[in-house]
Amino acid sequence: MMRALYSGVAGLKNHQTRMDVIGNNISNVNTYGFKTSRATFQDMISQTLSGAAKPEENRGGVNPKQVGLGMTIASIDRIFTQGSLQTTGNQTDLAISGDGFFVISDGDRKYYTRAGAFGLDKNGTLVNPGNGLKVQGWMATRNEAGEMAVHQSGTTEDLIIPIYGKVDANETKNIKYKCNLDSRYSIVPPNATGRMRASAGVTTNIDAYDSQGNTHRLTLVFWKTGPNQWTASAAITDSTIPLTLDVPAGAGQQNNANPTGRMNLRFSPDGKLVSVGDEATPDELNQGTLMVNANYRVAGDPNIRTIALDLGKAGLLEGITQYASAATTKAVEQDGYNMGYMESFNIDNSGVITGVYSNGTKRTIGQAAMSVFTNPQGLHAVGENLFEVSNNSGLPNTGAANEAGRGKIVAGTLEMSNVDLSDQFVDMIVTQRGFQANSRSITTSDQMLQELLSLKR
Repeated sequence: MMRALYSGVAGLKNHQTRMDVIGNNISNVNTYGFKTSRATFQDMISQTLSGAAKPEENRGGVNPKQVGLGMTIASIDRIFTQGSLQTTGNQTDLAISGDGFFVISDGDRKYYTRAGAFGLDKNGTLVNPGNGLKVQGWMATRNEAGEMAVHQSGTTEDLIIPIYGKVDANETKNIKYKCNLDSRYSIVPPNATGRMRASAGVTTNIDAYDSQGNTHRLTLVFWKTGPNQWTASAAITDSTIPLTLDVPAGAGQQNNANPTGRMNLRFSPDGKLVSVGDEATPDELNQGTLMVNANYRVAGDPNIRTIALDLGKAGLLEGITQYASAATTKAVEQDGYNMGYMESFNIDNSGVITGVYSNGTKRTIGQAAMSVFTNPQGLHAVGENLFEVSNNSGLPNTGAANEAGRGKIVAGTLEMSNVDLSDQFVDMIVTQRGFQANSRSITTSDQMLQELLSLKR
């Protein structure tokens, strides 16, 4: 009977622990990023009254006789199932759809969390405003091509978003042309200056930028000079010298300066651009990308500036074509811009932060890091929705979101708690009944002891 008393006590204590777990789950039903926990039981040691006996020739085997001595907590497991995503409209609110944790730091220690209610401090640092811990990732750096790129192989660092920060002006280096020259145009030989009637050709305009962000309008004029052949000349505003067009030397050719500054375009009978060449030199390109250099100089700059004009690829339906259709040739893209200010930013599914500037450009600012663990249930909870690495969680596998098994990031949303109230209430009822049953075993054992003591009377 004493055994039953202590078994009942163990049942009361451990069912109370289970109720504590349920109460914590219910209290965090609206905590962003919270993961529900469960308590599992196991029996404790058993007292052996008699051992097992093996079968003999004339007698079968005998099972052991054991009396259990109660129960104990087997484990308290955290269930990392996906929570529902709630739209907030706040661009710095981030949710993870799939596996993984955000990485945040106080400078010395790193923590991991599923709660992505982040914001910016006065320095533009992406932080958890509840505790000031800084979100970790990689800031973009300029690569050899002059573009801002993120290198994920480096050590994670604080993410800083320079709201209203400046982006310097970028000189136009490349202009791309596309669409069509009408093959039905009449052949009009140019005069000595390359001028012609406006109605006789096709004129295109696009604004280019110098190194200080000043705008210069580049005008390119095409006119038909023979069957499947067109000639072009160009001009640019504010140039201190006449703009010249020069075709770089092709394979095995010597690069010669083009004295007239005009270029000839030849098309195949089926309307594809096959070559471009200087009007007055043997320089010609007839394979690969057909590029022409436009050379000019602006006041205050003694250097000749060059813009590469991309007319398309030889023999392909890219760039400029010649068909019996309305002339629609135009410059569709150029890579220059003036100085601008960051006005907004967005975060994509892989955590890349892209700044949007007042000059219409976009630039990569950085990328948020994400970590996954072999055993996320082994993480050590430290409060404030934070976890730390433990001896059984495994080391963090940190990298970009949406790759290598990591979930994707959804900006403007937050992950709700995965606590299911219906499950918790059912578990609460079951736990309460278990507690009551254990209390009954104690009172019944007490009554039996009382009966035993009353035998003396």
